[in-house]
Amino acid sequence: MEHAETPTGPRLRIAVLNRCFAPRCGGAERYSIKLCEALAQRHEIHVFAQEIDAGLPGLHYHRVPRPLRRMRWLNQLFYAAWTAWATRHGFDVVHSHENTWVGEVQTIHVLPVRIGLFQNRNGQPLRGLRRFGRALSLIFSPRLLTYWLLEAARFRPRAGRVIVAVSETLRERMARAYPGSAAHFAVIPPGVEPPPQPLCQTQSRTRLGLPQSGPLLLFVGNDYAKKGLKVVLDAMRGLPETVHLAVVGDPARIPPFRERAQNLGLESRVHFLGAVGDIDAAYAAADLLVHPTTEDTFGMVILEAMAHALPVVVSAAPWCGAAAELADGEEALLLADPGDAHALAGAVTRILSDPPLRERLRRGGQAVVVRHAWDALARAQEEIYRKIVAGRDR
Repeated sequence: MEHAETPTGPRLRIAVLNRCFAPRCGGAERYSIKLCEALAQRHEIHVFAQEIDAGLPGLHYHRVPRPLRRMRWLNQLFYAAWTAWATRHGFDVVHSHENTWVGEVQTIHVLPVRIGLFQNRNGQPLRGLRRFGRALSLIFSPRLLTYWLLEAARFRPRAGRVIVAVSETLRERMARAYPGSAAHFAVIPPGVEPPPQPLCQTQSRTRLGLPQSGPLLLFVGNDYAKKGLKVVLDAMRGLPETVHLAVVGDPARIPPFRERAQNLGLESRVHFLGAVGDIDAAYAAADLLVHPTTEDTFGMVILEAMAHALPVVVSAAPWCGAAAELADGEEALLLADPGDAHALAGAVTRILSDPPLRERLRRGGQAVVVRHAWDALARAQEEIYRKIVAGRDR
């Protein structure tokens, strides 16, 4: 296959596999979208997706059918088979962000099934009856077994395959789960870019129907349970009544958390916004981000908040992969225990009552943003593509 030249080498034809190519679907999808946007300046990018809502110019979109909507595991298997057939010819590199067996590049955004089943949240292997019970659940669950087999094919070491983790913390856990594939691992974290122009807090609050006065905390995440919304609600009880909370995420998961907020007497202070099309407005409306996650391979919302100059309170590693590279008290406030509502309330109180700390965290966050410029990360990804193509040519 012949290629036009770019300043850094041949222009490549790249297939990108991502079932939901839409920012509202989550951090993994936003990672894929921004990476494609940066790479499309130098390469021909073809996106294979079942949902497409990004509208990026210069990309070629291929809509994958979705006949199996109710059972996600069957749809995952269908998507893997369909894209394997559709990308078998005509591409220099296939880059999968999904649990599929096809793809010279496999980017891992979530904890692998093998880790979720047979390791605890601190990365230590389960033993005894707990491990035996998990093994039985795998054997008798078609859903788990399908994900397990897809993942085994995805992690299978082979010449020319690179398995990309989005954080060093995730790479270390992957190496314990799949030691035979460790030589194929690389790390490319998410990137971020500052908003084109700072948005007005007053206007953003008005647009989202949020109160104009008082400090506003922001929570962003589709899986409210894993991202720690229960702890945030409990922490709100220990904060002044002038403090409000905006919750952005999957609207289908709101009801039980709205009920909890009501039971805690917080219904007037907690604002469930659902899926917000303009996420920049949510960041602009807030005074700080709270992210007591119990499971984040990286935590892209942290970078997004920092790009909007928000102080951040986040779980420490290993709960959050991004936290491993953050300086506590300088770039963010780290929570040793994401389930400690009292500690979370204390961290929020420190930020709201200490202007020098707020300013120090904002400046530290800006330094983190500089380290995570999308263009530099896209070039790191591009280098992986070129090594794969060069190795195949040899």
